[in-house]
Amino acid sequence: MSDEIEVHRLRVTARIGVTEEERATPQGLMISLRIFPEGGLGGVDDEIGRTTDYAVVAQEVRDLCATRTLKLIETLAEEIADLMMDRHGPCEVEVEVRKFVLPDCDYVAVKIRRAPGRAK
Repeated sequence: MSDEIEVHRLRVTARIGVTEEERATPQGLMISLRIFPEGGLGGVDDEIGRTTDYAVVAQEVRDLCATRTLKLIETLAEEIADLMMDRHGPCEVEVEVRKFVLPDCDYVAVKIRRAPGRAK
């Protein structure tokens, strides 16, 4: 069993797209995160300082998306994973980025999973 903290379908805006025209206007994305804390969630003893504060995580992701201009959602997913690993030290993190860009399609998505010491 692995304990996890999930932020599901966080709505953010970002300047992202292959063409300059697409990046010119911020667009909506949806980000989902699964954070697997080192040692699990046992022993948090109802203390926020002993766990990952998901409100902080959500704001960090919003801030990153608002300040970066990128071509690929793959790059954004990597940057979010790196941010989570650097700031929250989970043993593993999974990031999904959804983009609503293609006609006749609900969304396109990239999902990555990273752990310390594991190659990208």
